Amino acid sequence: MDFMPLCCGVQKGNRILFLLFCICLIVFFTSSANGQPLQPDTLLMEYDGAEEYDSFYDSLQYKARQKRITRLMYDFLVSPPRPYVDRKKVSLEYYGKMAGKIISGITINPLEVFGPSFDDTTRTAKSWVEKMANAIHSKSNLNTINKMLLFHVGEYLDPDILYENERLIRSLPYIQDVRFILEQDSLYAGLVKVHVLTKDRFSLGASGDVQGSSAAALEIYNQNIFGIGHEISFRFVGHLNRQPYMGLETFYKISNIRGKFIDISAGYMNTYRREGFSMVLDKPFITPMIRWGYGISALRMFRSDRVLANDPVQTITPLDFSYFSLWGGHSFQVKPNQSRNAQIVLSAGVNSYTFNQRPLSLFAENQYFSNSTFYLAGITYSQRRYIQDQLVYSYGITEDIPEGFKNELVYGLDNDEFGNRHYAHLFLSNGNLLVNRQGYLYFAGGIGGYYRKRNYEQGHVLGNLNFISRQISAGKKQFRLFLRANYLLGLHRFDIEQLNLNRDDHIRGFSSREAVGKQRLSVNLEYVLFLKKQLYKFNLAVYGFTDVGVIGSNSSFLFTQDYYSGLGLGMRVHNENLVFRTLHVRLGFYPYPPPDMSFTGLILEEQLKKSFYSFQPTPPQPFRFE
Repeated sequence: MDFMPLCCGVQKGNRILFLLFCICLIVFFTSSANGQPLQPDTLLMEYDGAEEYDSFYDSLQYKARQKRITRLMYDFLVSPPRPYVDRKKVSLEYYGKMAGKIISGITINPLEVFGPSFDDTTRTAKSWVEKMANAIHSKSNLNTINKMLLFHVGEYLDPDILYENERLIRSLPYIQDVRFILEQDSLYAGLVKVHVLTKDRFSLGASGDVQGSSAAALEIYNQNIFGIGHEISFRFVGHLNRQPYMGLETFYKISNIRGKFIDISAGYMNTYRREGFSMVLDKPFITPMIRWGYGISALRMFRSDRVLANDPVQTITPLDFSYFSLWGGHSFQVKPNQSRNAQIVLSAGVNSYTFNQRPLSLFAENQYFSNSTFYLAGITYSQRRYIQDQLVYSYGITEDIPEGFKNELVYGLDNDEFGNRHYAHLFLSNGNLLVNRQGYLYFAGGIGGYYRKRNYEQGHVLGNLNFISRQISAGKKQFRLFLRANYLLGLHRFDIEQLNLNRDDHIRGFSSREAVGKQRLSVNLEYVLFLKKQLYKFNLAVYGFTDVGVIGSNSSFLFTQDYYSGLGLGMRVHNENLVFRTLHVRLGFYPYPPPDMSFTGLILEEQLKKSFYSFQPTPPQPFRFE
């Protein structure tokens, strides 16, 4: 039986009217901003200014300069529009001038974290803090960057390969940006030299987490040890009432072994939540040119409160289990040697779970924590290409935005201790710029489930939508509107499996154990203003949000279920020169909250920056119900 939370004595119709009012408010402001003549901008067009506001803002600037406090506020909040540059077009045109010439030499020059830039490599750090950070930091090893290059001396220069190579190097966690500079050989016109400039991030970082009044964690990590691209982290976890009172989680990762894009990582954990070790070796289809992908992973947990680190099902009885996974796949190029090449990937894999200790109270729980060997096979048809922009999820650095599609069909045979069952799912996704480049739209849908003796169980229906507007003119300021919708329906799921609205991609700051169910819809609206001024070298972004969630039983119509919402304001603080996570300060209001939540919430937390769906072929895996 699905659990349906109470509505706290408030009629559901009043809730719906209130939520509709919030949404209409957002739509009104959106239409007001978009009611101006369309300014070509990013995602992605050239911006020619908001001329109708010039006289107003000239007057505002004059008045603001009369007093110090108003001058500071004006400089902080008001900035002229930035012109848009089609970076992909500029890059390909620049590389195209040397296309077909033979690469006669490659030089690599990693710049200091603080001080120099691509426009002025002679600049130096000025403050003692920046100078000390540069002294502590180990610049990226030349061999580490050289292993990432897709071109070599003696090959013909291909603009598309150089453009793709920029993205690969930029994707490294310790690299802020990269630039290739071409130099015509002075003796022979058919030769060209390639100079690689990289800008590092400061690779040392720290993170903290407090859970109530009894538990806390502190993490220290380095994402570029000695400049060789290895990563290491130490996470100290403490609890006042549960043993071990002070525990440790440590991980080590080696990336791109021998330039083959093979990554290997290992970890050890011994905290109040879990004890065990893990190992992962992976060669993903990181570019369409990779023919073979494969991976192997193993997890041995002597004590854990859940199967995987992010598993939504948490147990009171400690789990003791082993997990093993192996997969491999081959890519077939649909149109080889073309920049917009699509690929078909055939893949197969096996997942194995063996439990030594697990909950025994309920039959459904035994089914969820069952010993099984899961054989999977998949076929993926995908295409991906990348455009470049700024001020989407990052703060003034180059961002690679994927366009393309990924369509996936997976079949599996689950050799389960409760009886064999079959599995199948279909997943479709697409992401592209809209007509006239008015924004970016991603959508995806999927359906799947298990079949046992003609019975359907653990079914899954999902739909996702993500819209990112062009930059919207509001005077001389530029906003972006982010809209995200997520729908998930579980069919014949086990009783232990429950959805909630607690994650930030549903209702930000929402935390309730009573608002659960087997069907969920969440819609998120967010306005983001990237501020021009910095605060002690840290970039700032101010945002307002409205989140709406509907959750409840899978046996009733969705919009007759329980409604919840959150709205508020927040600020993100980040420095792109550092590997630190983004700091969020957020004040949220939650009208008609469930009984175990308050009306307001003030949150200070760290988060990883959001990322785009990459359309990259992945190992065949079943859908996750979370």
